[in-house]
This record gives sequence, structure tokens and C-alpha cells, in this order.
Amino acid sequence: MRPLVIILPLLLLASCATPPSKINNICAVFDQRDGFLNNWYRSSLKAERKYGVPRHVLLATIRMESGFDGKARPPRKKVFFGLLPGKHISTAYGYSQALDGTWQRYKMATGNWGARRSNFDDAIDFVGWHHKLSHDVNGVALDDTYNLYLNYYLGHAGFRQGRQNNDSSIRNYARKADKMANDYRRQMAACGR
Repeated sequence: MRPLVIILPLLLLASCATPPSKINNICAVFDQRDGFLNNWYRSSLKAERKYGVPRHVLLATIRMESGFDGKARPPRKKVFFGLLPGKHISTAYGYSQALDGTWQRYKMATGNWGARRSNFDDAIDFVGWHHKLSHDVNGVALDDTYNLYLNYYLGHAGFRQGRQNNDSSIRNYARKADKMANDYRRQMAACGR
């Protein structure tokens, strides 16, 4: 009986440690993360209700940022003539790829002091909070994935300054986020989620 007590929690943790496969199909993602302790469908529904941002927008943002990998980090800088890995190029981390400073602002604003970027429930709540802030600060519609993603990537001040106008690669990425959100919306309608 004792080994079962130890093994069961480890199995539950291991199932959360790897990103889901088939990340371009949100119904498959939900099916893979539909456990008692780890239900991404419920987490996305909760964030949608709390912030008014449609689930397909929230989920597409996480898909574009981390590929649903809770341990995702940006690449490292190369040091010593490009031979050794140095520090990561930014402090982005987890499902939401939130930067350290923005994550601290979120925790302070929401009172969610125990929030972790590697926890899907916390990360999708963060994305909803950030998109709602983009709506409040820059007037972006809550279902406008393209402009919400630009705010997310550039920050609210960067968006207001029009930095996206000089960067075709970020505009292309925002278009991909918009397409992903539309695909997710259609998929969720088809699978009844």
C-alpha cells in the first residue's frame, strides 16, 4: 500500500510536466488535460468569465507564447566566443511567458501572491488579466486577438507608441495568433467545449 501512496502523486505530477501533443487542436489539448486536479477546460472557462476575454483568445495567446509548455524559456545568449550558453535573453517563463516585472505587477494587482508561471490556472488567469488591462488602457476590444496580442508582446506603452508599425515580424506573429484563435473557436464549437 505504501508504494502506491508515493507513486500516485508522482504520476500526477509527471502527467503535468510535459506539454500536451497536438497543440493545434484545442479539443485534443483539453482531452489531454482533463484530470481532476488539472482541468484546463475549467481553468479557461473561469478566466473567460472573470475577465470577459473569450477562451479561444486566451488559449491562442498561450499557444503562441509557449506551445503549452509550462517550463518554456527563451533561448540563452551565447558567451565565450559563442561556445557556451549564458543567461536567457529575457526573464520570460512558463505558459504565459510573462516577464518577472509584469508577473509581479499581476500578483500585486490580483492579490494572487502564490501564483506560478508554470501553473496553467495561474498563467491563463494572468493572460486574461493582461488582455483586460489592454482593453482598459488602450481600448482594444476583448475579442480582438490581433491587437491584444500586440499589446501582450510589446507592452501597453509599446503598443501606444506604435512600435508594431516598424516591425513586420511581430505583426505577422499577431496575425498567426489571430488565425490560431479563430481555429480554436471553430474547434471548440465542433467538440462542444
